[in-house]
Amino acid sequence: MNRTLPPHSYVLTIICPDRPGIVHAVSGFLVEHGGNILESQQFDDLDEDRFFMRVQFVAPPPASLEGLRTAFADRAAEFSMTWELWEAAAPYRTLILVSKFSHCLNDLLFRWRNGDLQIDVAGVVSNHMDCAPLAASYDVDFHHLPVTPDTKAEAEAELLTMVDELDVDLVVLARYMQVLSDEACDALAGRAINIHHSFLPSFKGAKPYHQAFERGVKLVGATAHYVTADLDEGPIIEQDVVRVDHRFDAAQLVSAGRDVEAQVLSRAVRWHSESRVLLNGSRTVVFR
Repeated sequence: MNRTLPPHSYVLTIICPDRPGIVHAVSGFLVEHGGNILESQQFDDLDEDRFFMRVQFVAPPPASLEGLRTAFADRAAEFSMTWELWEAAAPYRTLILVSKFSHCLNDLLFRWRNGDLQIDVAGVVSNHMDCAPLAASYDVDFHHLPVTPDTKAEAEAELLTMVDELDVDLVVLARYMQVLSDEACDALAGRAINIHHSFLPSFKGAKPYHQAFERGVKLVGATAHYVTADLDEGPIIEQDVVRVDHRFDAAQLVSAGRDVEAQVLSRAVRWHSESRVLLNGSRTVVFR
């Protein structure tokens, strides 16, 4: 569970070319505004000569979010920073997409309701009706958005309109079995997370766990990544595996896969919503 944050807590994330003086500039800025650092993490990508930093700090009044943003802009420009500054406890407005398999959706809704995820679930969207009762049990709006080859473009347009109208920060594909178009991927770049089994590129298509059972796999895993136009090849946020053996039948293999998928996706959503994931080209920097 997230620890309780003190009042007036903020998170600053930075990506910029590496050079001397960055940490000094950031810490000096915070001192100037009465800030006290609670957590600071940094990473130097020596191959790309890029610097990544996440700072969580407290800055009591008269400091404010907008005031800090305005004041930091000049400092950021000096170091060519790409940066974001948010209230640390601010929840991410999140839209969850799902098809028929409900295990990831159920896990996310349970953790959200318990306060374990820093998100605000704006609704559940599905191309099937199977998960409507689950959404209703959490008093979450359920949107049925059927998708056929003839209506795919219209359905995606409606989905993106929903993202705008609901002021959504994050879209989570919780076993949503539809491939988003390149245009939709571009519109959601950096704010859409998908989950899939880690057998890929092996065992594609229907019933991958049953295919894996027939081949006698010894590891079952899952990968959570940002959605890109390259199917299932976006920047990876989190992965995990569990060991299985000859005693597992196909149903037990499926159950093990569902468990690891739900856990990996929830960790990816948690880290993203806490501003712990920074994009580094086709990779990520994750400050856990």
